[in-house]
Amino acid sequence: MPLARFLVRLGYAPVFFAGFLGAAVTLAERGAPPWSLPILLGLALAVSFAAERLAPYEPVWNQPHGDAGRDLIHAAVNEASIVLSVLAMPLVSGVIPGLDVWPSGWPLWGQLAVAILAADFGITLAHYASHRIPALWSLHAVHHSVERMYGFNGLLKHPLHQAIELTAGVAPLVLLGMPSDVAWLLAFAVAIQLILQHSNVDMKIGPLIYIWAVAPAHRHHHLASQTEGDVNFGLFTSLWDHLLGTFRSGADTPRTGQIGVYGRPDYPRGYLRQLAEPFRRGV
Repeated sequence: MPLARFLVRLGYAPVFFAGFLGAAVTLAERGAPPWSLPILLGLALAVSFAAERLAPYEPVWNQPHGDAGRDLIHAAVNEASIVLSVLAMPLVSGVIPGLDVWPSGWPLWGQLAVAILAADFGITLAHYASHRIPALWSLHAVHHSVERMYGFNGLLKHPLHQAIELTAGVAPLVLLGMPSDVAWLLAFAVAIQLILQHSNVDMKIGPLIYIWAVAPAHRHHHLASQTEGDVNFGLFTSLWDHLLGTFRSGADTPRTGQIGVYGRPDYPRGYLRQLAEPFRRGV
C-alpha cells in the first residue's frame, strides 16, 4: 500500500484530468451521444473515491458527516440544470444573434481548450465578486458550508449561484458561436475540475500549484476565516488570481474543524434549508 499511496499522490491529479478529458474528447470525436458523459462522470467519481481512500489528505474527511444524502441531491440538481442549459443553447442562439467567430475548423481538443480558458475567466470573476457582494455571498455561502472536503462536494452549490457563475462563464462563448458538442465537453471538464479542486487526496503537484487551481491551493479558500479564505478563486487556473493579487500557495491548508462559513457554526445542513437560507431576513 505505501507504493500505491506514493503513486496516487504523484500521479492522481494529472492522470485524472488528462485521462477523463481525453476520454470525453475521444467519445465526442467518434460520435458518442451526450448521455455517455454522465456515465463517464460516474466513473470519475468512483475513481476519486478510491484515490481518497488510498492517499487521503485528511482521513476523517472520508467519513460521512451526515451530509451524503444532501450532497447527492445538490449534485443531481446542479448537474441536471447544466444539462438543461446546454440543451437550451440552440434556442438561445436562435433568439440572440451571435458573432459566429468560433474556431470551428480547429481540432475538438483545441476548441475545448479555448472554451476552458474563456470560461475560467468569467467564472473566476463571478466567484471573486461573490466574496465581496453580500447578495451574492449569501448564495455562495451554501458551498462554503461544507464541514469536510472531498471530491463530491465540489458539485455542491446553490442553484441560483450556479446559474450566475454559468452565465458569467458561458454566455460570452455562446455569443461567439460555441457549438453544442464543445459545450457538452466544457460542462464535463468543469465537473472534473471541481472534483479535483475539492478532492481529499494528498496530491503533490509541485510547481503546478502556481498555475493549476486544484486541491492543494483551493483548500485554503475554504478556511472559515473572514479574510484568510478570500484567496484562490480560480476554477481551472490561478492566472486571474495572480493578476488580482489573490493567489496564495497551499503551504498552510486547513484541517478538520477549520473550514466552513465564518461566524456561522449554526449554518443549516439540510438541502431545503440551505436553499432557503439566503432569503432569510437578516442573513
